[in-house]
Amino acid sequence: MMMKKLFAGLLFLFALNAVAEEELLEPDKAFAFEAEVKDGAIQARWDIADNYYMYRDKIRFEVDNPDIKLGEPELPEGKVKDDEFFGKVETFRGSVEVSVPIESGSGPFELTAHSQGCADAGVCYPPHRQTVNLEATEPAGSQNGQAAGDKRSIQSLNEDLGLNQGDDEVLAPDEAFVFSTERVDANTLRMNLQIAPDHYVYRDKFEFSVKQGDARVGEVQLPEGKSKDDEFFGRIQVFEDEVSIDIPLQRSSKEAGEVELGIVYQGCAEKLGICYPPIRKSETFNLPATESIADDTAAGEADAPATAAADAASPGSGGSGESADEAPQSEQDTIAASLETGGILVILTFFGLGLLLAFTPCVFPMIPILSSIIIGQGDRITTGRAFTMSTVYVLAMALTYTVAGVIAGMLGENLQAAFQNPWILGSFATIFVLLSLSMFGFYELQMPAALQGKLSEVSNRQKGGSLTGVAVMGFLSALIVGPCVAAPLAGALIYIGQTGDAVLGGMALFALSLGMGLPLIAIGTSAGKLLPRAGGWMDAVKAIFGVMLLAVAIWMLERIIPDSVALWLWAALLIISGIYMKALEPLPADTSGWHRLWKGLGIIVLVYGILLVIGASAGANDKFRPLHGVFAGAGGGGSSQQQSLQFENIKTVEDFENKLAQAKAAGKPVMLDFYADWCIYCKDYEKYVFTDQRVIERLDNFVLLKADVTDNDDKDKALLRKFGLVAPPAILFFGPDGEERRGRRLVGAMGADGFHDHLNMMSF
Repeated sequence: MMMKKLFAGLLFLFALNAVAEEELLEPDKAFAFEAEVKDGAIQARWDIADNYYMYRDKIRFEVDNPDIKLGEPELPEGKVKDDEFFGKVETFRGSVEVSVPIESGSGPFELTAHSQGCADAGVCYPPHRQTVNLEATEPAGSQNGQAAGDKRSIQSLNEDLGLNQGDDEVLAPDEAFVFSTERVDANTLRMNLQIAPDHYVYRDKFEFSVKQGDARVGEVQLPEGKSKDDEFFGRIQVFEDEVSIDIPLQRSSKEAGEVELGIVYQGCAEKLGICYPPIRKSETFNLPATESIADDTAAGEADAPATAAADAASPGSGGSGESADEAPQSEQDTIAASLETGGILVILTFFGLGLLLAFTPCVFPMIPILSSIIIGQGDRITTGRAFTMSTVYVLAMALTYTVAGVIAGMLGENLQAAFQNPWILGSFATIFVLLSLSMFGFYELQMPAALQGKLSEVSNRQKGGSLTGVAVMGFLSALIVGPCVAAPLAGALIYIGQTGDAVLGGMALFALSLGMGLPLIAIGTSAGKLLPRAGGWMDAVKAIFGVMLLAVAIWMLERIIPDSVALWLWAALLIISGIYMKALEPLPADTSGWHRLWKGLGIIVLVYGILLVIGASAGANDKFRPLHGVFAGAGGGGSSQQQSLQFENIKTVEDFENKLAQAKAAGKPVMLDFYADWCIYCKDYEKYVFTDQRVIERLDNFVLLKADVTDNDDKDKALLRKFGLVAPPAILFFGPDGEERRGRRLVGAMGADGFHDHLNMMSF
């Protein structure tokens, strides 16, 4: 009974079946959330619908304002429940109120509440996030002088205690920096700051973004500031007295409309020796109709803040090595620009690009998935039905890619990345294991007859007994199996993000997906044509695809488990498969040639599995090179550790800007690598490109930064959005002047030879 409920829960998690007669509530309705700031604490409340409950230990909070520090949430006691998924846990029903102390900080912030709950119908929702905008106020009588670097002197401490003498009074931020804006024309806004005496504003802390409206911020040219030796940031530029900054807009519509501009800046009171927290402002403007739409593909950072770092490459800055006129265009930008021409030729081009992507590592696992659906029909399958099922699978996959891509282009949110978490990947891998066991015919050996019949019925239905089940598998395969980004996909997303043209961009994505799926249709149809009739051959074919499904399950788990554990799983799969292929059994003298060939293949599989065991025991982590480095130290006294590039890890936009500023001060170029554990191409870069000796030598003078976006949390998304990216892999290059060489940006897979040639084309 427990197995049946677990399987039903997994099927719900992936929307394979409705498990209740009534339609389940949306998470925000089942667990309605609200919060307010009161008496120096956040008072959060969930109103939980009838027949639903929440887990106490799944509740946590975070804020997006780094100046605000939260204390430990004060949770009431819950009701102990013997949960079939998590064991004995505490739960809440009806409502729950949580107090979260605000230990320090003030200003507006976005509160994100994490939670997870279930319905009594036996269905558990995935972990859920709910956000609300709040504002924290500093307690009376205190001044928070914390800023970047926590710059604060004894004088500001005296101010907190009321001990300062004379007229040295800390001004309120809006008094120290009087803020105003105006509209210059249909495509330009202006920000003005009147700066109080003995105060200044950092030139490189300005950020501009369009929060709402059909426009985005173009390249902002900041005026020259006054040089200053700062004890924390070194030689910097600041503004004193006053500053006016023109903010160009790239509009995606010629029609009149409304935009909300967001502005961030930061300043200090020099005489008192304190710095203010970053100040955030927003202003709404009514823009008149315009004659033309600004086209700035080179900027290319859709929905990204325009920061002062970009100003480092202004004319006369020097050190770029490539002028704006000579700078090449990256592959994804070229593809994005080609969409502007429109026409059937562009759609056909994307279809051809999809064909080229059909057998990449992120698509190849779909072959055994689709083939197992066909094989699962047994002798009931016909060529026509195999073609129909394959087409339905590919169309569902293509539609999912298209919808997910349009959402990613418009909002910068990657749906596929959201599905790359241990719960979802582990559950989906479990389904593959269950389906593979049904192909081996093991249910009757391990389960009661009644449960075996019911589970077999469910398994057969999901393996293709209905076209709906096939479509569901296509939908899930697109979301979970292939999350990596290639240059054609990135180009389409850039075009959608810059122009807002979801129709043409979506058509290109659909054509790309159909190109990727065409070989799948051919393979699936062939499986129906060549499928042997019932008998011993059929059992052997089903066993082969059962092994392939287990391989797909391990391939998915590789994203969330250590490499050494994955190597042991591959070894176990190969060794057991070799034994089943009778690699260790003697053959009778009259054995046919086919049986001898089968045993020979079994011996190869068994030996390779043993090599994987040796490699795993010696600390290897590459299934394709299990003995690489194992014997490197024998005889020659060499090290078994393979040399590889050493990266500095960054997490936030601020981390990157600080590292970039340091590299610029040292006159060094920067390479920024976007990585995730669930990105197959990223791991290929780690194993085969960043260990290549030529690449290591070529990057010897570079500052190497790595942004690990595995968690896909708000900080990861903000960093991706800053550069107009939706998912890894992506490798960005910045010159000694701090300016990105966008034309040298890499998105998607590349081998060591191609990467080395790519580096040699750069002039720094």
